[in-house]
Amino acid sequence: MNGVAPADPSRALPPLGQEADFSPLAFSALPGWRQDDALAAFRAFLETCRPLAEGAPAQRLGVKPPAALVAVCRKALAAPPADNAAARAFFEAHFQPFEVRPRSGSGFLTAYFEPEIMASHARTAEFPVPVLARPTDLVTFQPDEPRPPGIDARYAAARLSEGVHSIFPDRAAIWAGALAGQGLEIAWLRDEAELFITQVQGSARLTLTDGTRARLTYAGRNGHPYTSIGRILVEQGEISLPEMSLERLMGWLRADPARGRALMERNQSYIFFALEPMLDPARGPIGGAGVPLTTGRSLAVDRTLWPYGLPVWIEASPLTPEGPRASLDRLMIAQDTGTAIVGPARGDFFMGPGAEAGQRAGLVRDAMRFVVLWPRGA
Repeated sequence: MNGVAPADPSRALPPLGQEADFSPLAFSALPGWRQDDALAAFRAFLETCRPLAEGAPAQRLGVKPPAALVAVCRKALAAPPADNAAARAFFEAHFQPFEVRPRSGSGFLTAYFEPEIMASHARTAEFPVPVLARPTDLVTFQPDEPRPPGIDARYAAARLSEGVHSIFPDRAAIWAGALAGQGLEIAWLRDEAELFITQVQGSARLTLTDGTRARLTYAGRNGHPYTSIGRILVEQGEISLPEMSLERLMGWLRADPARGRALMERNQSYIFFALEPMLDPARGPIGGAGVPLTTGRSLAVDRTLWPYGLPVWIEASPLTPEGPRASLDRLMIAQDTGTAIVGPARGDFFMGPGAEAGQRAGLVRDAMRFVVLWPRGA
């Protein structure tokens, strides 16, 4: 079956063409379903339900949520379950699992985290690398929006000056000073590798030199295609795939800063941030859906295919810092997106804040079973 589940034509799944096959499943076909913490997943689900029910726009716009999903959200907000069994029963009553099998192979899971780093409000010898705010002349296109003349469809943003669109400077040009003199600097970091990893993760918790704490949140990107520098290192034989981790990558970048910068510049994509006060350290960063991410329950998905707020059951067995692989079978909520998160069964697992979360996230790059829970209907 491709595109639409035969059991109920009103439950039209996204038209993925020849990209994937869909198969309806029973909840009993999901290993660990009854053992998973359904209440924790439901709480994350509620985070996205509030803006969906109100019709509030997402931070990074994606496909429109189906009316049935909005209707389920309103039911969830009106009568939230009080315990794990009731939460599980809610998902079973209002959703139908569909396994998504890409024609090109299996689903693929990676993970990300929120770095915790030192920073400065002003440039110093120890903190010479600027974090830049979103430029005023940067315009962002929606995924299905026609590009203006002179802008290739590969570019997700452009510069608009005096009514004329042009390709925005890439990473190398920005690092060479293409945006200097605009007053965009909002914080200063120790090195370019630290900025790079913050841009890949999309957020960071800062401890400033004056003792205050703040958070960098995503504010836009220059629109250039994303290139994985880790993949480049593996393909060049610099680091083997089994040995690739965040620690190895950062070590390689810092061992020879000039060589590291040259590699990072091959990823032309550049992220801009906003600096916000750290009001509640227990809350995660704001994801693409416009709500705080939940550690272990928020999933970044392809926003051109899947709506925010959709529950997704994942099954994978990633490596762990302790050595052996561990089963990762749980219900996630689509609450974020990413430049590299492309495809019908592609997911990025939010591990939470800090160095330990980063260590675990850097080990996740695994085949995954990807099962969407599609709303049964209004």
